[in-house]
Amino acid sequence: MLFHTFGDNSKKTVLLIHGALTPWQIWDNAIETFSKDYFVIVPELDAHTEDKATSFQSVEEEAREIIDYILKTRAGKSFLICGLSMGGRIAAVIANMQKLEIENLILDGAPLLPLPKLMIKIMTRNYLAIIRESKKRERKVLENFKKNFLPEKYLEAFLRLADNMGEASIKNMVSSVFSKFDYKKYDSSCRILFMHGSKGNEALAKKSAAKMKKINPQTEIKCFKGYSHAQLACFEAEKWTREVDEWL
Repeated sequence: MLFHTFGDNSKKTVLLIHGALTPWQIWDNAIETFSKDYFVIVPELDAHTEDKATSFQSVEEEAREIIDYILKTRAGKSFLICGLSMGGRIAAVIANMQKLEIENLILDGAPLLPLPKLMIKIMTRNYLAIIRESKKRERKVLENFKKNFLPEKYLEAFLRLADNMGEASIKNMVSSVFSKFDYKKYDSSCRILFMHGSKGNEALAKKSAAKMKKINPQTEIKCFKGYSHAQLACFEAEKWTREVDEWL
């Protein structure tokens, strides 16, 4: 794992965690906005590193690496921890470990419920195919990337991480992200925003948000109707940043 930092390190910490098969640069707009008032930290998660190959073991291991970094460099304090998709799962695990002081927690499309083994098998097969075909630069998968996954400006960064991503990491990623999540009651002073869309596989995030609110009543749920998984953050980054900035 690598860590990218932006802004004045004397200011409060904002931590942004990207999702699966997504480059850390997805946070460009948020970095530009929040680094004016905060010290922004963006992990480049294991198996998503562009300059060298690294291995993804589990969301818990990713959470531990991030916690260790914040303890060593930020005295264990974070004004905001925000995670997108798999990054949301990692953010929730960080909060569960209760080793950091977290003022605000934002989970966007976070999958916090287990999936049946058959679904995990299908998702693993799909992810493996995407990475294999991306390494071969298959035209169809690249066109689909630009249309449904991420804006074209992130394609080169995605291809660099895809070239370094091993199949064992993909299997570990899917099985870990969609395993059982141990919901815990957080300190009531920790504000929580759970964002999700209304299309496709956002049903899982919707159910996860409802359960989070049941256990942590301070949770605010914001549903963006007509949006699919991570669509707002990825394709309308300026709007996503405004929504978060206003909530903060």
